[in-house]
Amino acid sequence: MTNKEQFRTESDLLGAKQVPVEALYGVQTTRAMENFHISGRILSSYPKFIIGMAMTKKAAAMANLQVGMITEKQADAVIWACDQLIAGKYHDQFPIDMIQGGAGTSTNMAANEVIANLALEHMGYQRGQYEYCSPNDVVNASQSTNDAYPCAIHMALALEHLEFMPHLEQMIAALDKKSKEFSHVIKMGRTQLQDAVPMTLGQTFGGFAASLRGELKNLRSTADEFLVVNMGATAIGTGICSKPGYSQACIEALRKVTGWNISLADNLIEATSATTCMIAYSSAMKRLAIKINKMCNDLRLLSSGPRCGLNEIHLPERQPGSSIMPGKVNPVIPEVMNQVCYKVIGNDMTISFASDNGQLELNVMEPVIAYTLFESIHLLENGLDTLRTLCIDGIRANEERCRQLVEHSIGIVTMLNPIIGYKQSTKIAKEASETGRGVYELVLEHKLLTKEQLDEILKPENMLQPVELKI
Repeated sequence: MTNKEQFRTESDLLGAKQVPVEALYGVQTTRAMENFHISGRILSSYPKFIIGMAMTKKAAAMANLQVGMITEKQADAVIWACDQLIAGKYHDQFPIDMIQGGAGTSTNMAANEVIANLALEHMGYQRGQYEYCSPNDVVNASQSTNDAYPCAIHMALALEHLEFMPHLEQMIAALDKKSKEFSHVIKMGRTQLQDAVPMTLGQTFGGFAASLRGELKNLRSTADEFLVVNMGATAIGTGICSKPGYSQACIEALRKVTGWNISLADNLIEATSATTCMIAYSSAMKRLAIKINKMCNDLRLLSSGPRCGLNEIHLPERQPGSSIMPGKVNPVIPEVMNQVCYKVIGNDMTISFASDNGQLELNVMEPVIAYTLFESIHLLENGLDTLRTLCIDGIRANEERCRQLVEHSIGIVTMLNPIIGYKQSTKIAKEASETGRGVYELVLEHKLLTKEQLDEILKPENMLQPVELKI
């Protein structure tokens, strides 16, 4: 085969261009491949984005058939082609960078071209014979990038959300399991890094679980906003180049394609330039990252030492910690999760800036918003799984160390405050601090309470919850 025979010629507004004969994509995808070498991450790295685009194009074809914009033969072929992409096939035919100029036009046209060429072959034609099934006139009928692209992003993010949630739920379950396992281990609670009052190690892990559990509702609530789309808005929200009834027909088709309760935005002008749902979900990701980050910092503190730190828990040893200090083992899994969280928090700032720069009737920054939000989701997925399996599941309590710290802490004097008063409690605390002696022995020495009374007050069950002590 000669070099000429390995290519087909396609043309667009800027003229003719050679496209590899085996490629399902066409001339506009080829230009995007030449223009955008930015992130190093291409569309095929994000299969749910391609599936979201295929869902959108399938629904559009169903609606266009209903309103008479395309023929039944064309609709059947386009729907078949979309189903191939939804099934995970031909994703390698989307080789363009996720970050691109043009408000996503390159991505939209890549989908149009791939679907058109698959449809052509299904109808018995050759790739590139667009007179029978045009990327623009058939696959993109009644659409523009400005409604099809954000709709595809919404569908993709809804899919990503559904896949993400089990990772978070598994982490919460692992923390709940540790909470039960450590429910009998008494330790000192701390505020401002100083001794406070006793608690159980189980309560610490129960607090971690509750903190993350609270984010499940927030994520679900914000993800619901992905199901509101602007299909039928076409270029700016006026519905130009679409027929009456198309928009609602497309929404009904999307419901059938996805099985979700898709709805049409109340105002298509506003919806075409808005990225509100992505801002909200990114903010929810940031909230979750901040909570995970706090938990990882606590794990590092609680495991610090081991000889010269708190050493209340033992983290699984994953690798040697130093190239020069023998025997050193570092908390590498919480550390890597910290870094994941910092990236997600930073990504939220990127999305905020990009969303803020949507002027007039369109936000052209949607490609970086989508890319960054996909990245945040994937980072947290991988990070949560790594933290759970390589750290949380294997944490052990150093029970003797926890008990010793409680017994030697001045913090237990707080339990005596309601009985002997704040002033007397302060005197005992000060003397204990200055002499190094224990609170227990000083209370007995000053005859503030009997041994029986003191033992009753300092029972673990009395220190861990509200109680009414009768002395």
